[in-house]
Amino acid sequence: MKELHQQTATALLEALSSRRVSAQQVAESCLAQIDACEARVQAWHYLDRDQVMARARRLDAGENHGPLHGIPIGFKDIIDTADMPTEYGTPIHRGHRPRIDAACVALARRAGANVFGKTVTTEFANRFPGKTTNPFDASRTPGGSSSGSAAAVGACMVPLAVGTQTTSSTIRPASFCGGVGFRPTHGEMRVQGVMEASASLDTLGLMARSVDDIALLRDVLLGLAPQALAARDLRGLRVGLPGQSILDQCDASTQQSLDDCARALSKSGAHVSEVDLPPEFELLDDAHRWISSFEFARNRAWEIDHHWNAISETLRENRIHDGLTCSIETYQQARRLVERCRLQLDATFAGYDVFQIPAAAGEAPVGLSSTGNAAFCTTWSAVHVPALSLPLCKGPHGLPVGVQYVAARGEDRTLLAAAKSIMQVFA
Repeated sequence: MKELHQQTATALLEALSSRRVSAQQVAESCLAQIDACEARVQAWHYLDRDQVMARARRLDAGENHGPLHGIPIGFKDIIDTADMPTEYGTPIHRGHRPRIDAACVALARRAGANVFGKTVTTEFANRFPGKTTNPFDASRTPGGSSSGSAAAVGACMVPLAVGTQTTSSTIRPASFCGGVGFRPTHGEMRVQGVMEASASLDTLGLMARSVDDIALLRDVLLGLAPQALAARDLRGLRVGLPGQSILDQCDASTQQSLDDCARALSKSGAHVSEVDLPPEFELLDDAHRWISSFEFARNRAWEIDHHWNAISETLRENRIHDGLTCSIETYQQARRLVERCRLQLDATFAGYDVFQIPAAAGEAPVGLSSTGNAAFCTTWSAVHVPALSLPLCKGPHGLPVGVQYVAARGEDRTLLAAAKSIMQVFA
């Protein structure tokens, strides 16, 4: 039988509701796992064990048996917490204490979650890495920018964590760290109290070890009464494969794994076929770059003006440089392009339920100076569709490699139902 820290949130909730275990026992098991591997993984920016156990005791003694009762959860350190520091991955904001919780934190606490602490983020949720390592190989990146959230879930420190995604900040680290990572339709979940990188692109990002857990957390963060997720019958599921040019950016092992996944879905009754994306989609990488950079540079105006030398050279010479040199005309043209592409994709999805695409080029790369190639998420973040990384494959070194599935805007529940069935095929 799995130890408590190894179990999914939905399995823990069943045990907690029947009182076979207590919130204190769950917290103690997760804290013991953190003690066992945090020195190597370094997923946490802030964690207060006394605070965690005090919350667990209150949950055991009280009447709050909400949908996340007693479930440990971590939040990326760009998400405000009233009782913990929020420092945005930079020494510029060391010691910063928000006055109130971000909306997602408040909703999780209302549901009975035990907020363990703040997970490591890259600098301002951008390119320069934090201290976190990959939970399966400390010489490799965990991905980013939600590096600590993905690593904490992958290392079984907590069953749930919340990050964000502007480009690939949830899907890529979930792939590298062996978890399920979910980016919702843009605008669906509230981002009040979350540091803004690019309002045109930012979303929350959910991390877990099962699709059911993702569906549960999504409902909670939408303020809904959670509903059990029914698996979608794969017979007749319409799966689109968006072209060889995307696969060409993957390593050979990942290409083979994606081919194997497509064949397995076809054998399970799904209709799998190649899909041609509109020609303008080839311009989306550049459009995403200009939109995200233009907005980021203006959001960081105070830090640029007052703490330039405390910003990493990587961030100054890439994202900020792009943002400061991008003209308003280029920015507006990029916004018009992505809106056209969103409408074109709505029409394309009329013939498909989901697309299958890479989540990353392959296994997590060796080295901690980069968080990996973001190319497999840029398009889908730009067009605002929901995306999910599923831990379906292994690379040549036995490390996890995710497969990404996306659906039409607003079809988040459809995507999750299909993903649950897909996971069952590969179980």
